[in-house]
Amino acid sequence: MKRDPFKLRIPFFRPRWRRVAVTGACLGWAGLELALGNPVWCVIFGAIGLYLAYEFFVIFDPEDYED
Repeated sequence: MKRDPFKLRIPFFRPRWRRVAVTGACLGWAGLELALGNPVWCVIFGAIGLYLAYEFFVIFDPEDYED
């Protein structure tokens, strides 16, 4: 069985609070890195956070997160 490290459509992320927590953590970390003067890490975590926001809230379909 091949594992995909970027596979986000798994049952673990079906509850809204988990999706909000993971997305918020990434975007919050991007803000922290910006405040600390690390623009490269800010862009990396900001991009991850925006990707998660897109996956979890814009194109979210609950049926994609079934077993």
